[in-house]
Formats: sequence, C-alpha cells, structure tokens
Amino acid sequence: MSDSQVMIKLTSDEALVLSHWLERLQMTDLSRVVDDPAVWAPIHRIAGTLDKALPELFASDYDQRLEAARKRLRPED
Repeated sequence: MSDSQVMIKLTSDEALVLSHWLERLQMTDLSRVVDDPAVWAPIHRIAGTLDKALPELFASDYDQRLEAARKRLRPED
C-alpha cells in the first residue's frame, strides 16, 4: 500500500463553508453521522488544515463573510 498524497484545491469560499460545516459536524454525536471510525483521521486532518489556512475564521465579521460565501456558492434558481 502506497502512502502517496492527494491534493485537493478549494476556492476561498468553498474552504470557508466546508470549514464551518466540519466544525459543526465535529460538535455533533458523531457516531450517528459517521459509522466508520477510520473516517475521523482524514476529517480531522482536513479540518485542521482549513483552520490553519483561513484567517477569516478569526475575523470580527466572520458571520457576514460566511454568509456571503454561502450565497456565492449556492446555485442560482
């Protein structure tokens, strides 16, 4: 088995929205959402990487930035 790595590229909006969702996911009763404990290693790695890469997480207007990113990512009706 190879230990090669996979690179995933996200836009800033995608990263911000995904980071918020992962934070909410980690605060839930995880066993109801994720039935395989092996999944947690990559989830924690992704969440940690996003936390380090997103200074927006600590901005005073975080909620407004998050909502603006969500709006830009939602498909238009």
